[in-house]
Amino acid sequence: MSDLTTTYMGLQLQTPIVVAASSISSYLERIQNAELAGAGALVIRSLFEEQILMGAQCYAESLAVGAESFAEALSYFPDIEHGGTSEHLMWVERTRKDVKMPLIASLNAVSPGAWTQYAKQLEGTGVDALELNVYAVATDPRVAGAVIEAQMYEIVQAVREEVGIPVSVKLSPYYTSVANVATKLDLLGVSALVLFNRFLQPDIDPETESFTQEMVYSTPQEMKLPLRWVGLLYGRIQADLALSTGVHSGRDAAKAILAGAQVVQVASALLEKGIPYLSTMLRDLEAWMEEHEYADLHAFRGKMSQKNVDNPFAFERAQYVKLLADQK
Repeated sequence: MSDLTTTYMGLQLQTPIVVAASSISSYLERIQNAELAGAGALVIRSLFEEQILMGAQCYAESLAVGAESFAEALSYFPDIEHGGTSEHLMWVERTRKDVKMPLIASLNAVSPGAWTQYAKQLEGTGVDALELNVYAVATDPRVAGAVIEAQMYEIVQAVREEVGIPVSVKLSPYYTSVANVATKLDLLGVSALVLFNRFLQPDIDPETESFTQEMVYSTPQEMKLPLRWVGLLYGRIQADLALSTGVHSGRDAAKAILAGAQVVQVASALLEKGIPYLSTMLRDLEAWMEEHEYADLHAFRGKMSQKNVDNPFAFERAQYVKLLADQK
């Protein structure tokens, strides 16, 4: 039997399949089922600062209803404040007690102070690591890309100084130089980079002339972008690489590891086919390894990275030009 154990951010994992931040972690039973199915670790759904702020605002508005008519009624009740992060933190802490596999908290904030404050609070729940979910759309044309990147570096450095657990950064693919951003984050001492964030785009209904939002699952074709960048970065930075988006089978996981991924993050495939499908993915990965006579993951990790292949240009523009030239 093939050895599927691996390490990620210094953590020991039984398998290289990590359940990505998703609704799967909203229920303890689902998390436990993922552990039984063979998940190496799980990223708990993100703590979003906007949700906390919106919840506090709605709570304040509900308390103020009717105050202008019966102001004296407010004195009947003690001062009450919105719970803020408490509900999320209690959920994470409870999950940590009931699950053995490594758990990774996920955080997305908008203000510099919130990143460090919430990161420290999440560390206090007993999670094994923290994933900074850098999910933001730069819409201000007056702000240069270098400024946005510098702000991210400051946040990452501040969080690294605030917590003692390993920290990873989940990146967008839309930086001018992904390689440069990855290198600078590596120098800041992040334990891993997760490639990539999957932006959910708004749509427009032409009949009602209104915006629509839809949760669309990833497809295997979407794996090509993170696969390329894992292959480009492997061996050039010290941080571990996690491939996220488009992993739907055990062979997809094999491709990611061949490119240099330490682990793969999976959500869409499990939401579509059920959490037990994770076991099928692991069996497929094992079958592929036995077919190719690999005893463990280390034996083929990075074998197809740019650093190790005979044709390093396969990851770059030359291959693109060749494909266009071959079109009939």
